[in-house]
Amino acid sequence: MNAHRPLRPLPVLLLLLLLLGLAVTVLAAAPARADETCQSPFLPKVTGQEDFIYVWTLGVKGVADGNDSLVTVDANPKSASYGKIIHRAPVPGQHEAHHAGFTDDRRQIWAGGLDSSLIFVFDVAADPARPKLVKTIKTFEKDTGGLVGPHTFYALPGRMLISALSNSKDNSGRTGLAEYTNAGKFIRTIWLPDEAPYGYDVRVNINLNRMLTSSFSGRKNYMRPVAELLADAAAMKQFGDSVVVWDFHARKPLQILRVPGAPLELRWALQPNHHYAFTSTALTGELVLIYQKDDGTWATKNIAEIGATIPVDISIAPDDSKVYVNSYGDGTMRIYDVTNPHEGKLIQQIKLGEQANMISTSWDGMRIYTTSSLLSKWDKPGDQWLKAFAWEDGKLVPKFTTDFNGVGRAHIMNFGARNLGARAEQPARDRLVRRSAEPR
Repeated sequence: MNAHRPLRPLPVLLLLLLLLGLAVTVLAAAPARADETCQSPFLPKVTGQEDFIYVWTLGVKGVADGNDSLVTVDANPKSASYGKIIHRAPVPGQHEAHHAGFTDDRRQIWAGGLDSSLIFVFDVAADPARPKLVKTIKTFEKDTGGLVGPHTFYALPGRMLISALSNSKDNSGRTGLAEYTNAGKFIRTIWLPDEAPYGYDVRVNINLNRMLTSSFSGRKNYMRPVAELLADAAAMKQFGDSVVVWDFHARKPLQILRVPGAPLELRWALQPNHHYAFTSTALTGELVLIYQKDDGTWATKNIAEIGATIPVDISIAPDDSKVYVNSYGDGTMRIYDVTNPHEGKLIQQIKLGEQANMISTSWDGMRIYTTSSLLSKWDKPGDQWLKAFAWEDGKLVPKFTTDFNGVGRAHIMNFGARNLGARAEQPARDRLVRRSAEPR
């Protein structure tokens, strides 16, 4: 598992040059719109003010119609409905709504249920302010040979890469990755290696031809009341302690990095000469650097002690200068200076509420959005919200709070925009990048 395959620099360099030319074309032809720093590199990255925040929201019995839903919040400061909910697209039932992501053409958002393993596909191109449910994939477990708990939805050219959290055989943390076409046709399952069977997040660095996967726990743990889980010593041993480094083109594991304490979200550095990524560990409260050594192999280093607060999500500034960390346990956002990636320096803390979960950074680095809900059986009593912040005079200051108490539990966010353009086909772009997504 520690074998290292040398990169083939000419095809990768050629790909980057072609993508750069494409980006210039996109910027010239399309209206400015915002993106998030954690998005797939196969989505065009352009700056601008986001108009909408799409929030995948857990339904709550007795609240609204009780269903999970994709909720649209107006995020444009020039709008009369700034900071308010302007649309809600419900799905039938409660499925442990958790994560969601765009397809590479940005025409759809795929959203998953960790409990039911259903996948809901929303059209966000026809009317960006009012997403519409257009398809439900009910065969994820059958398609994949037993994966359950679809988690990260990560755009590849013409495809969706999905990391799962568990399996149907024993509901443990043994799991894998699945690939589908954008049309919803199953392609294949990639089981995680026996030496590191747990899964959580997946992220790709196309410059390095490397993919990272992280690790959490299985369905029998994440669908259990948190107080009961924490009191079960045997169950608490059933959490992952690994980050796997993959050859992305071949979808082959190259190296297993031991990261004790359930490393969750993965965030690659965004500058092309920065060959590293970050994660945080939920159970041990560390901010962790994942970096490439001179010999081409990878290593990890704890760079900041977050504390016993259960850090659950991180986001990275577009210039790689800062990492934002949200903690479930104390409901606090922490901001670390990582200008020197080998040393995280705490520069600001903001109390968000009784608990906190997701955090997203705008591509221009000026705005930060956070939400409250983690898991239905883990959430504490209290308010549910989306909160927005902006950088002003060197400090992150609050801009608005959107009340979700009458809607459900606010979880993951994706950014949307008006006048996105209905580009159903992008054959030139597909030809340029497809080789980097397909196995060799």
